[in-house]
Amino acid sequence: MTAALPPGTIDLLQRALAEDVGRGDVTTDAVVPPEARARARLVARAAGRIAGLAAAIEVFRLCDPALEAVTLVGDGDDAAAGTVLARLAGRARAVLTAERVALNLLARLSGIATATAAAAAAAAPHGVRVADTRKTTPGLRQLEKYAVRLGGGVNHRFGLDDGVLIKDNHIAAAGGIREAVSRVRAAGPAGPIEVECDTITQVDEALACGADVILLDNMTPAEIATAVQRIAGRARIEVSGGVTPPKIPAIAATGVDLISLGWLTHSAPALDVSLELDAIE
Repeated sequence: MTAALPPGTIDLLQRALAEDVGRGDVTTDAVVPPEARARARLVARAAGRIAGLAAAIEVFRLCDPALEAVTLVGDGDDAAAGTVLARLAGRARAVLTAERVALNLLARLSGIATATAAAAAAAAPHGVRVADTRKTTPGLRQLEKYAVRLGGGVNHRFGLDDGVLIKDNHIAAAGGIREAVSRVRAAGPAGPIEVECDTITQVDEALACGADVILLDNMTPAEIATAVQRIAGRARIEVSGGVTPPKIPAIAATGVDLISLGWLTHSAPALDVSLELDAIE
């Protein structure tokens, strides 16, 4: 599977390298002759869904524009433990200097894609989709949501300008669900209105206001099932709040439309990947 890197990726990679390299890689520059060349492999030490390989290779190319790279696995592909993901050949100093930033991105994004693939598989038998949230690493949202897509999940809002979601603090600020919805309609933003509900009473209030989407927040599967019956197709239903992968099957079985997990981007474990040097010439 191939996928275009999100906009702004190169700028992000340049900032990441600047953060890591600073005034120069003093160890590599002392140990490795400037004319030396290296051949190396990027390897998955654990099985998982690969994401960020294209970005990782761009990191190496930012340090050595003449780097030769042969990718053996694509972003979005599954890899067994021990799989060689790519072979690299280029200036040895550049390969070693770029190593940590490249591996950090590859491990982080592949971990998110792997976790998303497992979550999506758990929800799929019930026809339910899984989505991310805005609980992303500052500065990495585009790439982390890219990894979610590669894992088979869907993206929720990319930012506060990307859809209406009336949450508990908005409700408190407005003095209630009805007033909050009324103010949104008066302001006129386009698109569906989603309302976060913590209780069945709030679900009834949101329905009475004509909410398009109801987000059931931090409810038990039994409470969710009751809410699904109450909503009875009058609005789309999202479940969020404290959702972890083991909870997905029971939640999906209640008949909701979407399960969103901040866990995917704030707690998914990184995939174990490494750079193996084959030769210094």
